[in-house]
Amino acid sequence: MKMHGMKEGEIQLYDYFLKPGYIFVSREPVIISSVLGSCVAVTLWDSKEQYGGMTQYFYPFIEEAERATARYGNAALNHLVKMFFEDGAVRENVLAQIFGGASISEETLSVSEENIRIARQILNQMDIRIVSEDVGGGLGRKLIYNTLTNEAIVYKANKLRKGDWYPYIHDSRRE
Repeated sequence: MKMHGMKEGEIQLYDYFLKPGYIFVSREPVIISSVLGSCVAVTLWDSKEQYGGMTQYFYPFIEEAERATARYGNAALNHLVKMFFEDGAVRENVLAQIFGGASISEETLSVSEENIRIARQILNQMDIRIVSEDVGGGLGRKLIYNTLTNEAIVYKANKLRKGDWYPYIHDSRRE
C-alpha cells in the first residue's frame, strides 16, 4: 500500500490496487482502485465501524471446492462476507455495491451476465443489502473505492489499455 501525503489532523489514506482474483479488507482507510471489463467487483462496508473491502472475480461459479479461489464469484463473495463476519461485523450494518460485468465482446456476454447474477444472488441469499450498482453495458470501468466513506467513483472507457493497470503492469509506452 502507498500512503498519501499528510497534514496535521488529516486521516492517513492508503492506496491499494486490487487485481482480478483477489480480496482486500482493511480497517484502515484505503482507496482501492481496480480496472473492470467482464469481471465484477463487489464492495462490502460496515456502516457502524466504517471500514470496507472489495473482491474482483473473473468467473461466476465453481463447484469443485478444491479448485475454488477468488477468481470465481461464489468463492470470492462467500470468503469476503466470511472475513467481515469473523471480524465482528453485524449483518444489518453491512452494505454492498456491485460494479462491472461489461459485455465487451460477444464472447464475454454470457460470462458478464452470469458474473452480475451471481453477485446479486449470493448477496441476497446472505441477506446483505445492495445499496448501489453500476453493472452491464459495453464499456470497461476504472473503479476507485473509499473504504472509509463507502464512496465509489466509476470511470467508463471504450477501451481498457495496458496503462490502466499501472502500477502493476509496467509498460514503457504507458498506452
